[in-house]
Amino acid sequence: MRVILLILLLFPLVSPIKARAMVDPASSETISTANLDLLLERAMSENLIAGGVVVVGNHEGIIATAARGQVSGSAGAPAITDRTLFDVASLTKVIATTPAVIKLLDEGRISLTDTLSRWYPELAGTDKGNITILHLMTHTSGLSDVMVGQGGSIEGLVRKIATQRFRGAGTGFEYADINFILLGELVHRVTGERLDKFCREQIYEPLGTRETSFLPSRDGNEIAPTSGTQGGVVQDENARRLGGVAGHAGLFSSAYDLARYARLILGRGTLDGTRILSEQAVTQMTTPYACNNGRIKRALGWDVASPFSAPKGSYFSEASFGHTGYSGSSIWIDPQQDMFVIMLTRRVDYRNVHNFNQLRRNVSTYAAADLKGIAGELPPPAEEQRIKAQVITAAATQIGGRSVQRFASLKLRHDRHAAKCSVKPGRRTLQARAGHRGAKITKVAKNDAGKLRSAAKKHRSLSRS
Repeated sequence: MRVILLILLLFPLVSPIKARAMVDPASSETISTANLDLLLERAMSENLIAGGVVVVGNHEGIIATAARGQVSGSAGAPAITDRTLFDVASLTKVIATTPAVIKLLDEGRISLTDTLSRWYPELAGTDKGNITILHLMTHTSGLSDVMVGQGGSIEGLVRKIATQRFRGAGTGFEYADINFILLGELVHRVTGERLDKFCREQIYEPLGTRETSFLPSRDGNEIAPTSGTQGGVVQDENARRLGGVAGHAGLFSSAYDLARYARLILGRGTLDGTRILSEQAVTQMTTPYACNNGRIKRALGWDVASPFSAPKGSYFSEASFGHTGYSGSSIWIDPQQDMFVIMLTRRVDYRNVHNFNQLRRNVSTYAAADLKGIAGELPPPAEEQRIKAQVITAAATQIGGRSVQRFASLKLRHDRHAAKCSVKPGRRTLQARAGHRGAKITKVAKNDAGKLRSAAKKHRSLSRS
């Protein structure tokens, strides 16, 4: 019986069902989600997550949805669906703050070369005054994270920034929430509107994503809780101290709403005939910048190739981009291949970063493999066999009721990893105004695919051991 069940579970990967994209997946045929279901179930059995949802789609709509688990641990809690609200953590940076800043750039109200001293006069005359908006959006400002005071004062936070030790802007890539806290407040200072109101009026209402918001009004029992907090309360402490509205965290959204946002990006700023961002703005937002000779690449807000790129998987192109969230969320978009994969989970284990990142990789890899199979672009035989072997392992884990894989512990700090960079100027460079102390950031025309493939090959060899 177990052998028969295993064959049935593997069949969808070997012979994917023909499908087409749709706006409402409930009304049309979808691709098989058996392998995505298995991945979620295995992650639940390993106590990585208590449930989650994955959606896969392209510019036309959602193609497939896989969901497992309940919204909460309460008796009678509803099942997780693509409409379940989650705390998306750092996805706030690219779903709220980045498009808000891009809109202001597109309207000519700010410039990437604007220095902090222009919008934060309290930093004028300090060594932080020459940090630019570009530095903040690419995490090359040189700033380190600080805790918001108990009073939740932005002014107090800026005073802490002014006195912190500083190695100089543009000298390296260091992922830090403070960059986007400052950008969120920048939106407020430029427009006179708080970030949540600006995003609601300028992005979410025109986009038709009315459930996406800071400080959600929906009953907390209907919102997936994050570890240590109840549903509807943001997990990030700095975001809570800032009243639940911040540029780095605090947004709540559903997989369905995030799919509409991904479709907007794939549609070059237009969704269902409504233009929300200009095509130029989308291009500007998703064009990568490189540091350390291209070993790390970031777009404006978005990750392209860095230590945080696990959701890229094996089959997304070098033109793809995305982001992760500490609460267990991720989004990855590929305009070259017209696809996106979104995962939202009730994350339980925050220490086993290696296994959680492997889950992110596998979800994207399997989803992209299915889409390639439907398009007649089957992966290389060796890669296909590797994927099948991983699915067999996952299936055996579920059928046998025990874990058959053990991974070495990888000591990575998810939101505090610093990768040293020496940023060198190139042919196309955006340079800050006169007096700027930091190094230049090179705009990438073509990605160094060879180096990235080599890194992926190394990862695959390690995962087999």
